[in-house]
Amino acid sequence: MSARHPASTLIAYATALLSRAGLDADKAAAVAVVLTEGDLLGHTTHGLALLAPYLAEIEKGAMTKTGEPHVVADFPAAVTWDGRRLPGPWLVTRALDLAIPRAKTCGTCTVVIRRSHHIACLAAYLKRVTDEGLMVLLSCSDPAAASVAPFGGRREVFTPNPLAAAWPTAGDPVILDVSMSITTNGLTKRLHAEKKPFPGLWALDAAGHPTSDPAALYTKPPGTLLPAGGVDHGHKGYAFALLVEALTGALAGHGRADPVEGWGASVFIQVLVPALFGGAEEFRRQTEHVAAACRATPPRPGFERVRLPGESGLRRRADQLAHGVELYPGILDALAPWTQKLGVTAPASI
Repeated sequence: MSARHPASTLIAYATALLSRAGLDADKAAAVAVVLTEGDLLGHTTHGLALLAPYLAEIEKGAMTKTGEPHVVADFPAAVTWDGRRLPGPWLVTRALDLAIPRAKTCGTCTVVIRRSHHIACLAAYLKRVTDEGLMVLLSCSDPAAASVAPFGGRREVFTPNPLAAAWPTAGDPVILDVSMSITTNGLTKRLHAEKKPFPGLWALDAAGHPTSDPAALYTKPPGTLLPAGGVDHGHKGYAFALLVEALTGALAGHGRADPVEGWGASVFIQVLVPALFGGAEEFRRQTEHVAAACRATPPRPGFERVRLPGESGLRRRADQLAHGVELYPGILDALAPWTQKLGVTAPASI
């Protein structure tokens, strides 16, 4: 088995690297927690694998190291920030700090952020909301990038445009984090580097032909990822990608219609308080009924049982908190030059 590291050790290591790179202490700590949480949940392309690229962004001045977001609009339940290219995980964490107490007064609170830097793994933010008995929706797009074609097309328009949500049940919460494309840019890059194919026809080459080769995304001109649903039902992923664009760039007032500034995100965050709608107990009665019905459904051939979204991630998180985080191969190797350059001690394994 690969070496494991205590989650607290990884957080301290990432915090030290980011602090030495120049981030404010609170920003470094928030980014470190979110990246480690991504690995705890098993999202290995969106956890500490992002730390080396983030450090490179800081070094070249593409990520703002200090300061606060600019408040564009502030109503009790509707807030808009200009993120000033500050660290995305810190901005989203701060937005939740604002939205949760306001939602408890108003029933709901929405924060949209324009000109954020990349926000990492969306699922990493959700459990803190459901732990308070609340529901959350979170989505983002990157107006500076495009790798996904609209259904029926063969040129990139969108990023994978993930949509995440979570809500409590009587047991574990339901936690979902899905891309509106058939896969992510992070996994595409990893498979390409490892010279491995997609498991199916997940992309189009530059001529518009379906392919399982990630290298199709790296030709000139490049191919594209297919929307969720693929060659047959990609109109569904395409429609949801348009919805995400409206929730993020359009509501925030900064998106694909604006000049490119660099790797970043337009962000939509909404917190809802069930107690101020139909009631907290009634909410849990309904969500648990549906969850139980799904779990009780007889599995089809090839499946052991029916699982709920987030179930595997929460189980993996509990195991890794108890026994250490098993990082994907190559992550610490990619960080080794930064460890030496910034004078930080590499994390010890268990």
